[in-house]
Amino acid sequence: MFKRILLATDGSEASEHAAQSAIELARTHGARLTAIYVVDPYPYIGIGEANPMGFDAYMSAAREHAAQAHAHITELVAKGQPIELQLRLVEDVAALDGILNTARDESADLIVVGSHGRSGIGRVLLGSVAGKVVANAKVPVLVVR
Repeated sequence: MFKRILLATDGSEASEHAAQSAIELARTHGARLTAIYVVDPYPYIGIGEANPMGFDAYMSAAREHAAQAHAHITELVAKGQPIELQLRLVEDVAALDGILNTARDESADLIVVGSHGRSGIGRVLLGSVAGKVVANAKVPVLVVR
């Protein structure tokens, strides 16, 4: 049924559950799994513009976090039946746009996201990425708690 699954990860606990579900679905359906991490610079823009070193540090930390999240997904995949796995880092776009654009570019027929990643003020200001993906995606979306 599914041939190309897109997993949006941010390294959160909800994202971990989504990764496990996406991997199992990929195994069950013989699908390719593309795991993306979107480095969204927009939460920092406006705060760090006066200090470019601050923005560089933010982006460097975000890329390191992305590498850790991708490494963890690679470990999860290695624990069972092999599947085709692609890891993608998407930068310079909002999380929603990064997810939807990658889904389109990869011809994904399912998007898997965690129910929430950000917490606290970030969630209030930016809203739920998962909810926005559900509202805007052109393909089915599985939201995992």
